[in-house]
Order: sequence, then C-alpha cells, then structure tokens
Amino acid sequence: MAASQGWVQQAEPAPAEQAQPRSAAAELDEQTLVVRAQEGDVRAFEELARRHQAALYRLAVRVMGDAAEAEDALQEALLDAWRRIGRFRGDSAFSTWIYRVVTNRCLGMLRRRRPLPVDQLDTGLVAPDSPERAAEIDAGMAALGRALQGLRDELRICWVLRELEGLGYAEIAEITGASEDAVRGRIHRARVQLAEVMRPWR
Repeated sequence: MAASQGWVQQAEPAPAEQAQPRSAAAELDEQTLVVRAQEGDVRAFEELARRHQAALYRLAVRVMGDAAEAEDALQEALLDAWRRIGRFRGDSAFSTWIYRVVTNRCLGMLRRRRPLPVDQLDTGLVAPDSPERAAEIDAGMAALGRALQGLRDELRICWVLRELEGLGYAEIAEITGASEDAVRGRIHRARVQLAEVMRPWR
C-alpha cells in the first residue's frame, strides 16, 4: 500500500523515469482507468485522482473552510477511494462516486474538529477593487462565514454542492445518500438561514 501514499502531491508532473507510464495512462478513457485501478494498477488510479483533483480539492476547501484541513481530507479520501475502488460498480459516474467519498471524509473530520475561526473560511467571494468595497466584502464574508458555520453539516454540504459546485439535485442525492426530496429540503433550509443573515448586505 506504500505506493498509494501522497496522491494530492502527485498531481504534479512525475519524475522522468515515471513520465512514460503516466503519459500512457493519461491517454486512456475513464472507464478503462477505473477497470485497471480495480485490478490493482496504482498508476491508473493516480491518473483518475489527477483528473478529478482540482474539483475535489475545491469541494473540500469549501466544506472544511480551511486549506490545510481540506488537503488532509482529500488525501485521506483518496486513500479511502483506493481501498474501496473494487466496490465501485458503475451504477453512477465515477465522479459522483468519488465526490461521495470526499464528502463522507469531510463530514467525518467536521464532526471531530474544533470550530473554525470565521476569518479562515473560503466563501468564494472575488477580490475587492476599492477600500470601501474591501470593507464591505470583509463584513459580508464574516457574516457569511458565521452563517455557514451555523448550518448543520448536512445542510452545508448540500448547499456547497448546489450553489458553489453547481451540481444537480439528483447527483447531490447520490453523493450524500439522501433522497432527492431531502436534498431539496436541506438546500432550501440552508438558503433561508443564509438569506436571513445576509439580508443587510443585499
């Protein structure tokens, strides 16, 4: 299993002696890579991780609110995925399956961790272009950060997947293991709570 360590860092170009195998894997379609990974091909799994890493890391950062914790969550999630790849049956897209693995890992870490300072939250707001706008955005970020931290984990996960990742209700249901109606309800409750807090910044 030692070869399965460090996938987050391995998104960077491989050393020269590994360049040819990685290049070959990069030319394969996703279904072939999944089958090879299920057969124990670490390089095939590394390529799958590389293709999805940016989106998965973005999800982890937005859910965890902290870059270092997000990297830890993603690293552990990729190890989880490697161990469980044999259980993937193709009933959903591979991206949906691995989103679920990352989501579950983030939820597990959220339940164990201390509250996160508001100023560390990544809310996805754009950089300001004036001092006045900067002050307004800082205040809005603080308010949104407090509101996001106030949401129950399952509400925050669904809201992030819908509003920041742009996923559909059916896919969010598949990722979270909840019904589509439950997902809609969670997103609605999250929107209501966030809108109440953010009303002064409209």
